Amino acid sequence: MNLLADDSNELVPLKPKLPAAAFVGTPKDIPPGSIIEPSVDKSKPPLRIPKDAVNIAPSAQITTSDANAKPDALRKITDGIKEADDANLVLLRKGVQYIQFDFGSPQQIFALVIWHAYDTPKVYHGVVVQLADDAGFTKNVRTIFNNDAANADGRGAGTDHEYFESFEGKTINAKGENARYVRLYTKGSTDGSFNEYTEVEIYGRPMK
Repeated sequence: MNLLADDSNELVPLKPKLPAAAFVGTPKDIPPGSIIEPSVDKSKPPLRIPKDAVNIAPSAQITTSDANAKPDALRKITDGIKEADDANLVLLRKGVQYIQFDFGSPQQIFALVIWHAYDTPKVYHGVVVQLADDAGFTKNVRTIFNNDAANADGRGAGTDHEYFESFEGKTINAKGENARYVRLYTKGSTDGSFNEYTEVEIYGRPMK
């Protein structure tokens, strides 16, 4: 029996620390023509990730397509404070906008958990998540989530469903892809034209 066997690939449930719910019940005001996922699906088991994968987002450099956004404001996206208060919210300009994470070196990425603003029932449009090997997103670009059926972001038409924001955030399976850069796109919501983030967690580990 090899007592020193590598157990780093042992999988454990992803259970991020959740903030308090901002509203009670299931949203019923579904936008016409939309296919919306249930806001809370208790029957779905949590995503499982390697036990040594941790939230690497706080160590990343964050930039954005919104030239008006200040670095101090962007740091709120990874400060661990997820409550649905205006003070915790990062507001980006109207239209298609993205935030980008640079880890400094390639990482093996297993999951993202994204909280846009969830103070009221709302659905964000054009939610696209991509990985790449370069900052300009021209090398080895991979799309791991895309609910932009109308291709409003210009990243290609997606087939994932839109969803109501909630205190649970949106978990996206990155399947252990290797990448140095992560981009998250949106184009407004059912509540307005601005783009909003409360918190983003990215679970990964250094490439082996």
